Amino acid sequence: MVKIFNNDTGELIGEITETQLQFLIDNLEEESDDDVDYYINIPTIESFQKLGAETALIDVLKKGLGSKEDMEIRYEKE
Repeated sequence: MVKIFNNDTGELIGEITETQLQFLIDNLEEESDDDVDYYINIPTIESFQKLGAETALIDVLKKGLGSKEDMEIRYEKE
């Protein structure tokens, strides 16, 4: 499993699968090959839904976003 954190607070948002992580890697911009953090917002999550992202991934991202409009997330592999 892969843990997803709020990059600003360090709070654990949830866990996703390797397949879901690969979806994020494929669809979000990385600043370098070893980049583990991403910017997400409501339009990004909506575009993921249109691209066929798994419901569980969408749920984790929405949970992390909560009432905020955007945030930085990061991942850690177990």
